[in-house]
Amino acid sequence: MKKGTLYGIGIGPGDPDLITLKAVKVIAACRHVFVPKSKEDSESLALNISRAHIHPNAQVHEILFPMTSDKEVLDKSWDDAAHSILRVLETGEDACFLTLGDAFLYSTYIYLLRRLRKLQPHVDVVTVPGVTAFSAAAAAAECPLGQGKESLIIVPTADDLEEMKRAVRSDGTVVLMKIGKRLERVLEVLDDENALHRSVFVSRVGLKGERVVNDLRSMRLEAPDRGYLSTMIVKSAKGEDA
Repeated sequence: MKKGTLYGIGIGPGDPDLITLKAVKVIAACRHVFVPKSKEDSESLALNISRAHIHPNAQVHEILFPMTSDKEVLDKSWDDAAHSILRVLETGEDACFLTLGDAFLYSTYIYLLRRLRKLQPHVDVVTVPGVTAFSAAAAAAECPLGQGKESLIIVPTADDLEEMKRAVRSDGTVVLMKIGKRLERVLEVLDDENALHRSVFVSRVGLKGERVVNDLRSMRLEAPDRGYLSTMIVKSAKGEDA
């Protein structure tokens, strides 16, 4: 019996209308839809965004991917998810896995796909790209990501912000992702590097409560969780002289 195909689908940053036509067609056709969530008692954001496109008779499988750096816990969650998907594919049914933004940009899907390839090297997989959060943020803030020959640097902020400092000191435009609870520290670095005035903050782009902030000094007293689902764009210092 022919096995099913897994479709890894990037559903964009939050606005259901930013899901690509190809993604909508695939989601509507699949009778098994896998969606990630970070907490047992929380709703899947990916599910909420794509709900209107899911077939009424489709079975939705919510997979828990805990927000932790514990490798053992993460390995188990990826293995469990891979086995769940393979059980569906082995029946001959297709399935799709939905992930925010683009499937190959800092996505859980990357690790899941590696697990699937390890368990079943020849499993059929089709990946559908999606609109990235920073593309949507740039559109919301009217902020170019690249002009002329400027470079574009994408940095996931981490507990060690040295990489971010090096990027901000470069001549290119910098996109800061995965800010989370590090918002205050990120703002401090931008202030130290004299870059607050050329930075823009966008949170929950395409979702209810979308926010665009150009005056980042006003955010110094923000609650730490304001960095959740946010992106910052630090404009090239060269652009100031253009």
